[in-house]
Amino acid sequence: MGKSKTTRFKRPKFNAVGLPAEAVKEADAEDEERGDDSCPAAELLEKLQSPSADVREFACASISRVVQQSQTIPVFLQRDAIRRLGPMLMDTSLAVRETAAGALRNLSACGGQEVCEDMAKHDVMTPLTALLRESCAGFESAAEAMTDKKNAVEDVAHEAVNLLWNLCESSTQSLSVFNKAGLLDLVVQCLERHPNNIELATSAAHCLHTVTEDNPELLCSLNAAVLGVVEGVLLTSQPDMAHTLLRTLAAGTLWNVKGSLPAARQAQTLNAVVATLSKCLDLDAGTLIPELRQAEEVRHRNAPTGANSEDQAVVEMDEQQEEEEEEGPKRKRNGKAVRVDNDFSDLLPRDKEELKEATALLTAQQMSLEIIVNMCCSDDPSDDEWEEESSSDECDAGPDGLCEGVCNLMSPLCLSAEVHEALVQHSVPQKVLKKTEFPRKEAMDVCQQIPSWRGLIKKVQRVQSRALTCLHSILSAMDAESLGGAAALQEAAQHLSTLVFGAAEIPKDEEFLEAVISAMRSLLQMIASKNISQCMTPQQLMSLSEAATRCDVVSVRVNAVAILGITGSTLAKEKDTAETLQMIGNALLQVATKDTNLVVNGEALDALFDVFADGDEAETASKNIHLLPALKALQPVFRAKIRKEGRGKYNPQQLCVLDNIKVNLRRFIGYLEKVVKK
Repeated sequence: MGKSKTTRFKRPKFNAVGLPAEAVKEADAEDEERGDDSCPAAELLEKLQSPSADVREFACASISRVVQQSQTIPVFLQRDAIRRLGPMLMDTSLAVRETAAGALRNLSACGGQEVCEDMAKHDVMTPLTALLRESCAGFESAAEAMTDKKNAVEDVAHEAVNLLWNLCESSTQSLSVFNKAGLLDLVVQCLERHPNNIELATSAAHCLHTVTEDNPELLCSLNAAVLGVVEGVLLTSQPDMAHTLLRTLAAGTLWNVKGSLPAARQAQTLNAVVATLSKCLDLDAGTLIPELRQAEEVRHRNAPTGANSEDQAVVEMDEQQEEEEEEGPKRKRNGKAVRVDNDFSDLLPRDKEELKEATALLTAQQMSLEIIVNMCCSDDPSDDEWEEESSSDECDAGPDGLCEGVCNLMSPLCLSAEVHEALVQHSVPQKVLKKTEFPRKEAMDVCQQIPSWRGLIKKVQRVQSRALTCLHSILSAMDAESLGGAAALQEAAQHLSTLVFGAAEIPKDEEFLEAVISAMRSLLQMIASKNISQCMTPQQLMSLSEAATRCDVVSVRVNAVAILGITGSTLAKEKDTAETLQMIGNALLQVATKDTNLVVNGEALDALFDVFADGDEAETASKNIHLLPALKALQPVFRAKIRKEGRGKYNPQQLCVLDNIKVNLRRFIGYLEKVVKK
């Protein structure tokens, strides 16, 4: 069977779906039923016009808090909250500016792409740009006036940069304004505050990482000064987790702008980028999380006042985020509903420094793994889709010419010599493999037992899933020798088998299953190509097949079928394997016949071609399972299904592959007929 494509990671959007028009209409109806006087949105928005700065600040802060419950957002939108809040960014009071930016920030984060686009249409970028210019101009004078008190100007800038980040992430119009208004220099100024204000610098680094991705217009305005600031951040040495995250974001930004790096320094800079990601992966969250929790306990014993209220605030925030993940809008990726991250970790109370550190560590490691995945993937935009596609030896155009010129779209993975050398030099493949292990029990117990830390559980699990996806990409982009040779590959295969089969039953979590099976497929492909013995038993193969056929995620089913094909084609070359080949053949026939997705049907057929293509054991097994009559009966059904469903549900690449399989099915039936006549 052919290679599976790897995934390029885009920066996570808060909510790519946004709020449907029906939700706004429903909110309007509810308001009418309750009457204007009972609506908190109406009252709070009215207070924005108060002559008292304290009242205006209270109103903005209240809106900021209320809209974190996404079901309240339609009410505010219907009452023109964006238009009313926009001018507040340039209020005469710094406190009002900060809370207004915070309210718009939370609206953009919880409301998603549609709300961000509304903000762009209402020209929020104009007062936001003015606010950032004024804030950055006042950094030095404000810092001189401060002693032990917090810097109010930097706090305003912090909220403004977060709002800018959200808008540029979700709105092309806002990104265009960013490019034309010279906001890059302002964000870099905020990044330069990292020695004194790590939170502001981290938000600026997030924003910079976002706006430099796939933005050629901005890359033209990059200069040596900007690159020098980012490279300077990369070379900082503070060991805390906040700085680890800051360096990771700087590494991601430099990777995004690699084409703009001076040729003389490019190899050196890329090596420093990989070294930074490698050091981040060296950190053991399983050890650090219990240590950070212990440090928090010690601090609370010494200064217990207010701890309970802070904990409750964090618990409420976590519960809200869990509710958003369970009930919030989803976007589709490879036929799978994917939930979008709503990360409000920087809104944690100031008393939660250890929890912030743990969150920063896990965020940094997740991002490090995503950056490495992107290093191993081509820049072809089609790679952004989470799709598994088959490839065959040839691409014969069907009568409708579907395949003409399409198969050339399957671009190979490109890994430059400099990046390949750096990944090997810094032992990145080995460190990624280490991150695929299940989280340590001690760390998970801490997260489970402490309500305010429970939000870390999903972050820990996501790091593991990202590591598995990263391993899949590395296996697809590097050769066996670079990965440590046959012994290392066998060890990795044993490890992945333990992840899947170590428990009483195969894990059901879709994100984990999708990642681990794609990694296993890539590894088994490499092992088979090197004639290395693999460690999966027939019983494990069947249980994997059964679990995969019940999974809703198309790529999981595709990869599980491919694994059966890879293993079966290897076994067909050995003696006394006919019985196992029969089991594999029956499983593949079931999928080819009964799965509702044509891509999965095609993958199963392609796997059958590979398993039963040659050899005495395969010949015996094919006769015992009556493969020839089964395929003859399936052939007209498969052809009809392609004609009926093809154009409406599948893209040109998939149709090209399916048409190829249709041709190969006819040829394979001819081959089996000759075998029977022997």
